[in-house]
Amino acid sequence: MSSTIATENWHNWEAFYQAQRETELPAGSVAHVPVKIRYIDAGTANDKTVVLLHGIPTWGYLFHEAIPALVDAGFRVIAPDLLGHGFSDRRDCFDRSFQDQARMVVALLSDLGLTSVDLVGHDTGGAAGLILAIEHRHLIDRLVICNSVCYDRFDDDMLDFGHPMRWKPRPVSDLMEALEESLAMGLSDSTRLTPEFRAGILAPWSSEEGKLSLIRNASALNANQTMALVDRHGTIEAPTLVLWGMDDPWQSAEDGQQLAREIPGARFQAVNGASHWLPQDAPDAFNTAVMNFLM
Repeated sequence: MSSTIATENWHNWEAFYQAQRETELPAGSVAHVPVKIRYIDAGTANDKTVVLLHGIPTWGYLFHEAIPALVDAGFRVIAPDLLGHGFSDRRDCFDRSFQDQARMVVALLSDLGLTSVDLVGHDTGGAAGLILAIEHRHLIDRLVICNSVCYDRFDDDMLDFGHPMRWKPRPVSDLMEALEESLAMGLSDSTRLTPEFRAGILAPWSSEEGKLSLIRNASALNANQTMALVDRHGTIEAPTLVLWGMDDPWQSAEDGQQLAREIPGARFQAVNGASHWLPQDAPDAFNTAVMNFLM
């Protein structure tokens, strides 16, 4: 059962971490072994439940400003850390493909007794969201796709992280430096690269275990998984908003516009002056657009 939780200190990632819950999804539901998933469950249980899916290299903390706004608007909010991401299970014994992330969401919703939700997917979370809307359409009432991985456009730097021979021997400090550059590139408003946001996003990866898990996550990036969805975009039945920070250096606005054309009835909404990490870069615009669509 969800509950109202204190969110006023969530700029501190450790407070966000402490607010997360943990569940173990049984063997066979996602992987051949049980997997532990950490997630936020905020707000009061009602008919308005929204699931927020982050991408790579972020975790549920990406939405630390969106969750309180959605709760204040009357939503119950579920924000999991994807497999291998954040502080969910990071062992080296399961796949992290978009299909596996979608299976994790299905299993988590079942664990929580939820039969249908609204869903917001950012980056690779958007790819998982598309799979859910196509293959598990009974679960998805409304869909928001935000600066998502789609088609065959993948960030070269993130793909590079997926080469173990290049990255396993390198120190964690090299990874932190590369991720910091990525955070800066994905924000149009440089003041939004706050010390708290930087520390929060980097925290899960700042150990040898975290570094290896990020390598495994990056190695799971595969355009075949997104291209396999293209001829099925037209089968999506959920009302869909494609929300895009227009300065994104990695996920092309043209791809988002094409996606909106291929999903029946979908609407494309541009956020000018904002980049890839939209929930952090322009939180007011992100929150307003999501709530206006879902309300």
